[in-house]
Amino acid sequence: MHRIKNLDLLIDLYELTMAAVYFEKEMFDPATFSLFVRGNSPSRSYFVNAGLEDVLNYLKELKFDQEDLDYLERTGLFKKSFLSYLEKFQFSGDVYALPEGRLFFSHEPILEVTAPLIEAQIVETFIINAINFQSSIATKASRCVYAGWPRKLVDFSLRRTQGTDAGMKVARSSFIGGFKGTSNVLAGKVYDLPIVGTMAHSFITSFEKEIEAFRAFAEIFPQNTVLLVDTYDTISGAKNAAKIGKEMAEQERSLRGVRLDSGNMAQLSKKVRRILQQAGLNDTLIFASGGFDEYKIQKVISEGADIDSFGVGTKMGVSADIPYLDMAYKLVKYAGKPVLKMSPGKKTLASDKQIFRFVSSEGKLEKDIISLREEKQKGGEKLLKKRMEKGSPVKEFPSLSQIQKVFLDEFSRLDSKYKSLEKVEEEYPVYLSPELKKVQSRTMHRIRVKELGES
Repeated sequence: MHRIKNLDLLIDLYELTMAAVYFEKEMFDPATFSLFVRGNSPSRSYFVNAGLEDVLNYLKELKFDQEDLDYLERTGLFKKSFLSYLEKFQFSGDVYALPEGRLFFSHEPILEVTAPLIEAQIVETFIINAINFQSSIATKASRCVYAGWPRKLVDFSLRRTQGTDAGMKVARSSFIGGFKGTSNVLAGKVYDLPIVGTMAHSFITSFEKEIEAFRAFAEIFPQNTVLLVDTYDTISGAKNAAKIGKEMAEQERSLRGVRLDSGNMAQLSKKVRRILQQAGLNDTLIFASGGFDEYKIQKVISEGADIDSFGVGTKMGVSADIPYLDMAYKLVKYAGKPVLKMSPGKKTLASDKQIFRFVSSEGKLEKDIISLREEKQKGGEKLLKKRMEKGSPVKEFPSLSQIQKVFLDEFSRLDSKYKSLEKVEEEYPVYLSPELKKVQSRTMHRIRVKELGES
């Protein structure tokens, strides 16, 4: 497998061809690009921001090494003078961004980059890639957490995520969205996440009898004995687990839990609970896995399932119902002048901006106002924070636990009508400030006169 040492060429070709033209035309003035989600998906009225730390690390470390410059030269696309420029390339711009874990809504600028035009253009691909994916997963995870609350959820998705990097990012992003841990051991090490896991069906079938497999596991892992009970028959498996639980109790140990992985979860969980209680195992937990996402969690709970915790895998790890966000990174200001795009259905908001969030007297999220960067909005919280200045991060990264706490606090203050798991009935109020509307109108008028010949 080819190991990538540097992410400098993790870039769409047109970023480089545009940059080469800018270079030849000496277009080095400051440019501001804005990152936003273009429109709501049918079942998403909010999003959870994730991926900013990766972006800031990328910007800080980005450089073109000689091996990659040699490759670009071999393509025959670029002049040596432009490649010499790239040889000295270093991001020197400023970044204003929404902190990870905060909620955002359609059309809001969640990150704005201001840098010389070539620099701001070249970093587009990575920025969208990192924040689009991780925000998709954090949002999906938050919906699962909402459906299962107050039950704990853990990430079981690694084997079916779309590649190794995705597996790592899913573990991180799902934790931001409220999950309590992951089965991904490398993610546990890298991100300092709690790691969780039980056993596979192959473990059970490798023993002559199911109860022998249970007994062996309990012997080696007495402090974390969770037994998978559905390999042959869930009720029979639960009875065998109850026997192990009683044996452990005699040794002053305890059976931590059993795991259901198939069948009618509502009916089986209630039957398994009775078996455990009849054995005096009142503190033994029931875990469930097997194709869960927010919709299945909601369904089994509505059917009366007696489940303490869910292992959520594939459908969360690929955000199966909505696997991407329509995220865009667009030029909004160049050489001191606001610019915008007027394409039908894809109009952009001109100039560098700020978001102000307002909270009701009861502490609930009430509305957001998108304004010009330099504006003030009395009573509103500024959401976009300066995270890079002249290419250097301006503050330490928060821990994932701190980010998760930020999310859980803000999510608890979002009205339930915006958390619907089905079709969005009501959108969270987001308004443009009067000053931003004026800039928008003036910019559109200027474009109509200059480009379309209107008077």
